[in-house]
Amino acid sequence: MREGSFPMAAKNQWVRKVKTDSTHPPAGLFTKDASTIARTLASKKVSPKGPGSGMRMLTYFINRGGRGLSAARRKELERAKALLSRRLKRHKTSAK
Repeated sequence: MREGSFPMAAKNQWVRKVKTDSTHPPAGLFTKDASTIARTLASKKVSPKGPGSGMRMLTYFINRGGRGLSAARRKELERAKALLSRRLKRHKTSAK
């Protein structure tokens, strides 16, 4: 093994150590339909810093799920991501 390289298992599990307090999604949110996920993650109660914070949380969840997500669940989460992206664009244009 080269110096500075990590075993594959340790390298792929960095995300387990991440502790974040930027968003406060309710339990079971990511098992719901896309529109509910997008609406909830865009709210100030869940994402105090705005929809961008919710988008980061959704992307993080999708990345964290990795291969463990079913194709149907991933598709629904990607749909929620698209809805949240549209909401984020509206938020940015109204802020200008």
